[in-house]
Amino acid sequence: MNYDIVIAGGGTAGCACAYTAANLGLSVLLIEQNSFLGGSMTSALVTPAMKTDSKELNTSFYKKLMNELLNIGGQTTYTDGNIGWFNPELMKIALDTLMDCVHVNVLFNSQINAVNFDKNHIISVSFSNMCHETPKNIVSIYGNNICNKDNMLCEHIETKYLVDATGDAKIFQKLNCNFLENKNNFQPPSLRFIMSGIDIDKFSDWILNIDKDRNVTSSYLIDGKIHLSTACTWDNNKKWALKPIFQQGIDNGELLEDDTNYFQLFTIPGMPSSVAFNCPRIVSNAINPNNPFDVSKALKLGRESIYRLSEFLKKHFTGFKNAYISSIANSLGVRVSNRIKGKYVYTIDDLINGKIFKNPCLISDYPVDIHSCNKDTSLLEHPAQRYMLPIESLMSVDYDNLFAVGRCISADFHAQAALRVIPSCFSMGESLAKYIANLENKQKP
Repeated sequence: MNYDIVIAGGGTAGCACAYTAANLGLSVLLIEQNSFLGGSMTSALVTPAMKTDSKELNTSFYKKLMNELLNIGGQTTYTDGNIGWFNPELMKIALDTLMDCVHVNVLFNSQINAVNFDKNHIISVSFSNMCHETPKNIVSIYGNNICNKDNMLCEHIETKYLVDATGDAKIFQKLNCNFLENKNNFQPPSLRFIMSGIDIDKFSDWILNIDKDRNVTSSYLIDGKIHLSTACTWDNNKKWALKPIFQQGIDNGELLEDDTNYFQLFTIPGMPSSVAFNCPRIVSNAINPNNPFDVSKALKLGRESIYRLSEFLKKHFTGFKNAYISSIANSLGVRVSNRIKGKYVYTIDDLINGKIFKNPCLISDYPVDIHSCNKDTSLLEHPAQRYMLPIESLMSVDYDNLFAVGRCISADFHAQAALRVIPSCFSMGESLAKYIANLENKQKP
């Protein structure tokens, strides 16, 4: 089999890259380890997408996806102009539809297990499917793959370009590529969840009365449905209206203090009695997202916290009396793990100064958003001006046809904290696809 582009990871950036490349006439294979697309949007329940600059570059796929969701009842535009309020379950369906429309070949439950290369050029990959037992006579070797010829799962797939959209730069790891130093610079992950059976009308009236700060708590009637948002943290940087209620829960032994470190909820399009929570944030220990023992511990701690929070909310939040946990994310919401060393390392100084680049892949004004395990040390710093990311930050410094999109791009820790959000990842994927298509057009006689 031969493809112009093979993409590892069907999350935000990977889907945008796959769709755009196929729409531009390239043959695309998208390899996804889950049984559905969407990455953090679906497996980690990261909804809604945060609002970014309306003058962003490369937003065609994002807008098309949200329009597809709107058509099937899974999207709402909030009153601040944020089109990214979406239903994570319907997101799976919308992404399937868009990939089919442009003939992207998608392999679910699969992952790349070997990459073949010559010097600094990727030649082919092979993959395994987690739904099938690997035959005992298959041996995977770094740079090569010896397979049973009758097993199509081990056939080499030749590709002109390889894109790592795994979030953790797993392909770059397989190839022993250069990475930017972490120095244990990680942000605490979150394990999101959804509660259903809520009387949204009662809850809306109650929360608007409790919290008068409309920059924190808001509620609007949109297309005949109430949509709302509220938040509270354990930080002392402002007077949080919900803080006394959570403190009472701590005093009564219903909650641990860690359960209250970060609390945020949003309504969900197409789920009129449900809300999605951007919490709990796991702060009990420093979690390294590359350490499977840390990740496993964080998942268990997160589920324990979710149960405590849900029981507390049912007792003390008006409208939650008959509520129940309807979904817990399959994976942690990871904010940063590995960052590749690309042809250009984007820095916080580039962001602050709004450095201009010849080939930008996105333009944004989203703040530097760094979560902390400790009180009063998180950072949310809005830039003074728009900033752009160069396409060279998506390019491997080690291989001439290997790229990365998503949170693992070539950027320092502080800059990455502004670039990791969903709309920016969509733009990265779309931009890279256009860049590769342009390279292909130049190479045609």
